[in-house]
Amino acid sequence: MTRHFSRPLSLPLPRPLLRAALAGSAATLLLGLAAPHADADSGSGPSAASRDAAHDAASAPGTLDTLARFFAREGAVSKAAADPRVRGEAVPVRYLSPDFVAGKKGAPVARVEFLASKAVSSDGQEASLWTVKQGGSWEVVNIATGDDETHYARVGADKLPGGTVFHEPQINAWYVQGRGRVLPLDADAVRAVGRSGVTVAAYQRRVHDAYADKLPGSAYAESGKAGGFAPKERNGGSPAAPAPAPASASAASADGPVTVASSVAGAGALLALGLSGVAVLRRRARQRG
Repeated sequence: MTRHFSRPLSLPLPRPLLRAALAGSAATLLLGLAAPHADADSGSGPSAASRDAAHDAASAPGTLDTLARFFAREGAVSKAAADPRVRGEAVPVRYLSPDFVAGKKGAPVARVEFLASKAVSSDGQEASLWTVKQGGSWEVVNIATGDDETHYARVGADKLPGGTVFHEPQINAWYVQGRGRVLPLDADAVRAVGRSGVTVAAYQRRVHDAYADKLPGSAYAESGKAGGFAPKERNGGSPAAPAPAPASASAASADGPVTVASSVAGAGALLALGLSGVAVLRRRARQRG
């Protein structure tokens, strides 16, 4: 499955750009704000009420109308025939935590960045709606092709009931963590930690070695490269062009774990770690493991 994401934006998407996104071939539609990063996950994640509210936002008539245009964007189906539907409940989506990367005592491996709901069209297309709390209400801020977020939530629950599913977007890897271990859920994660996974401590050492020198406040970030670094592809491809830096303001959520996250623009926790979304977005094409 391939996903194509737009570059991170730090302002609401202007209506002309929104129309262009709908008319174009991009597989992601940005609906709202893009940049403040999320607070650390409190542990239990969003409440049932928050999940219900996120589901309601994903199922709202205005969202369904936008979904119909999204599914019809390349002529696969007409807007009138798309008949978009939201399936299942909204699930929390966690990304690798910068505090964990830095080795902060007691930091969870990952933090909630947004809630995701799966949508389908009449011709079988699938999309993921990303929802965050903005002000006092839940709003859909991004639509992306495919159902990775809800898919891996199910896979992780089956593999390790009660575990915490999370994404390491720098290498597009999905894991489930629990019982002192980090287990792989896809082929990218298998390449990173092996089929049997690793201990949480071993995983922390790996991500610290990989990303600690690029965290906010690092010399790398202070040099102005944060948000613009894209490591070479595994096959030797050249680095991607710099992306704009995210905005720094934050928006607190009543539930704690979820806010208007840097991830809503499509680049995810890469921005929080001072890396460019381009680095992982160029790796979106892959077979599920």
